[in-house]
Amino acid sequence: MNLVLAVSGASGACAAKLLMKKSPWPVSLIASDWGKDIYRRECSSFEDFAADADAVFDNKDLASPVSSGSVETVGMVILPCSTNTLAHIACGMADSLITRAAHCHLKERRKLVLCVRESPWTAIDFSNAERLTQAGATVMPLSPPFYMTAGRDPDDVSMTELMELFVDRILATLGKPPEETWETRA
Repeated sequence: MNLVLAVSGASGACAAKLLMKKSPWPVSLIASDWGKDIYRRECSSFEDFAADADAVFDNKDLASPVSSGSVETVGMVILPCSTNTLAHIACGMADSLITRAAHCHLKERRKLVLCVRESPWTAIDFSNAERLTQAGATVMPLSPPFYMTAGRDPDDVSMTELMELFVDRILATLGKPPEETWETRA
């Protein structure tokens, strides 16, 4: 089974690259136009990133296999997830492949992880997150587990390491236990 990875138009695209690299499952990639643009600004060539995916689908292709509930997946992660994408999904708007695939994951009771990067949040964002959580999604703000670096000089901890630790938390949510935990690292 594949992991569906969607990249929407919020900052934090480097974490998507790490998730694709660390995923034990084949990755089906979808990106919004803004997601592609931000990836290029924050990381590098989106095309090089997409070349590492097992399958790439156009966000406008609502006939794609991942838009169907009959295509099983291990789950879907939207990383980063913009508050705009969060709102579309919370309102049931399936007007792109990202939002349609997310809707399918909710209706089929499959894992849907929304890694919202934007902050601060408005009351509307909290309401949308609550609505999606009640529908079965996991809303996981893009916040690294800083406790995993306890006892270390913060100047010696890289952003990449923090994002890798966050990606490990995502993978654990999908059923892949992390190699290290707070207990084993301490």
